[in-house]
Amino acid sequence: MEDERLKNKNFIDAWKKAFSGIWYTIKTQRNLKVQLGIALIVIVACIVFRLNIIECMFLAFATMLVIITETMNTAVETVVNLCTDKFHPLAKIAKDVAAGAVVLSSLNAVIIAILIVVGRII
Repeated sequence: MEDERLKNKNFIDAWKKAFSGIWYTIKTQRNLKVQLGIALIVIVACIVFRLNIIECMFLAFATMLVIITETMNTAVETVVNLCTDKFHPLAKIAKDVAAGAVVLSSLNAVIIAILIVVGRII
């Protein structure tokens, strides 16, 4: 039987728990803080370079994808740590794959940013 503390009482309760998870990640994950700083730089760059709405949408989506994968990486690492405090090859694989997803989304964001900026320069 599921613990009643884990159930959402209503829509607002679900959102409160979701924001609690986001806040936990912001407070505890240095990489997410760096990524949020980069997101702020992206917003400023959109304004300074007078990017059009489509370019801004691509950059916003790419930036959010990095932030989303970082939060999912935190969730995977937390669950793995809950399951074992000893080294296990499968735990390593789970953590490495989750971290790899962050790297892939970051590479995606860099490629999109380069394409847009190079397009502006040319």
